[in-house]
Amino acid sequence: MSANFSVDEADFIHIVSKPFHLENTNDYLIFTSQNAVESLLENEKVTELKTKKCFCVGEKTKALLEANDFDVIASTDYASELASIICNQYGKSSFTFFCGNLRRDILPDSLRLAGITFEEVEVYETQLTPHKAAADLNAILFFSPSGVLSFLKENRLQDEVCFCIGNTTAKALRGITKKVVTANQPTMESTIVKSIEFFNKI
Repeated sequence: MSANFSVDEADFIHIVSKPFHLENTNDYLIFTSQNAVESLLENEKVTELKTKKCFCVGEKTKALLEANDFDVIASTDYASELASIICNQYGKSSFTFFCGNLRRDILPDSLRLAGITFEEVEVYETQLTPHKAAADLNAILFFSPSGVLSFLKENRLQDEVCFCIGNTTAKALRGITKKVVTANQPTMESTIVKSIEFFNKI
């Protein structure tokens, strides 16, 4: 699918991997982003950790894990769905959750409420890089809640249609604009397709 759009691409966040030390890990590993996987791959214990089975959020996170010889036993589109699987089926197991500094609360809060043993290990940092966006935009594509936060530090939404990669990103715009369209699947490709379909109908 193609469209005659003029596109201004800009990064509003910057990801930095953080060195970390692991004494021990629990029964299973949890990843909610590709960034956490990429940081783990740089760790000296990565070969040892590949003996652990994984839970993850996102198709691309799963693909990256499997491409690096990790065994993924459960993958979902959203952290809330993953939390439900873990709490309902793996409540007696323990987990090591590799995350970033701006991770969402839903997964750790759910595990804590269910009394599940888990450890959080911060392995990357999301740095906001706000700046002025191009003027006269018809639409904005957002791929993370932190991207929304960074954008709004230097910009105000006017009449633009905001296309969001998923429900969590869309929630970051709640109370700010009603012109929010969420992708059918939480992927970059689906978000782009949604925007093309939207404007082709106008």
